[in-house]
Amino acid sequence: MGVVVPVLDPQIAEMAPGFRALSIAVEAAPITNPEIAGQVLTRACASVVAGNPSWAHAHLAAWAEAFKVFGAKPQRTPCSAEALRKRVLRDGSLPSIDPIVDLYNAISLEFAVPIGGENYAAYSGPPRLTVANGTELFDTIKAGLPATEHPEKGEVIWRDEIGVTCRRWNWRQGVRTRLDSNAKQMWFVLESLPAMPLDAFQASGDELMQCLKQMMPGARIEKQMIEFY
Repeated sequence: MGVVVPVLDPQIAEMAPGFRALSIAVEAAPITNPEIAGQVLTRACASVVAGNPSWAHAHLAAWAEAFKVFGAKPQRTPCSAEALRKRVLRDGSLPSIDPIVDLYNAISLEFAVPIGGENYAAYSGPPRLTVANGTELFDTIKAGLPATEHPEKGEVIWRDEIGVTCRRWNWRQGVRTRLDSNAKQMWFVLESLPAMPLDAFQASGDELMQCLKQMMPGARIEKQMIEFY
């Protein structure tokens, strides 16, 4: 499927100086080793309970400050990496959802880095990280039923030409582009701020790619670092 290059709104650089993303595009193959995801998730949960990595607190605190800039309340709607880590610290582990979802959750936990996983075949146009005007559509589930809502004006969102794919930067993903192991075209976006060491950020992407190749030996994977210049 080639490299996926998301479009970053220049306003994001003002809200979160030093923001960078790793875009990982995957032309999927049959999953022959699904057990790898469980192994990595178990290891990642143990790492979180042990207090690792050393930069976790600083990185998640930086995300909390970035959320405050656009009016979000990080105690109520934390970044995705912090939400996962809170669950592990409370329960000691995460329940299994799906091999692919389990894998990217595990990498997010191990490296204290927000990761989004998307079914790229459901996209219309390139992914865009931008600021909402409040009229965009976001498909979700409420009380067990499909529902549509709108982001708040000024909220940081991921979107495509149809609507919002993730609200409050990386807090909640939409239903339309939700990823699972049946997807043929997968897109992962890893997001970091300067409080996370660059070599650790690169390592998080490399580990995700390595594990994906182990799970799907025939997969074709492309990686691109996205930064503001």
